[in-house]
Amino acid sequence: MSKKKSPYDVIRAPAITEKSTLVSEFNQVVFKVASDATKADVKSAVESLFNVKVKAVNTQVRKGKMKVFKNIRARQSDTKRAIVTLEEGHTIDVTTGL
Repeated sequence: MSKKKSPYDVIRAPAITEKSTLVSEFNQVVFKVASDATKADVKSAVESLFNVKVKAVNTQVRKGKMKVFKNIRARQSDTKRAIVTLEEGHTIDVTTGL
């Protein structure tokens, strides 16, 4: 029995990158999400936070890499992103914030 997650726990932050601004032309928005969040969790969180209608959700997990900083090797953690496609006529301006 899973506990209902808060929308703020599911969606961590918008992903502001060059690729995410390119996909905004296709009515899509990219968010960093919790690693245990499902597509249904992301869809309900986006719809409740931004009052929009979601058409589809695609998720991807970016594997963490090894980095060296001041001669110390460490592994960055995995991150999960969700690409949310919105219905026609709905938009989200991620530059303003909540």
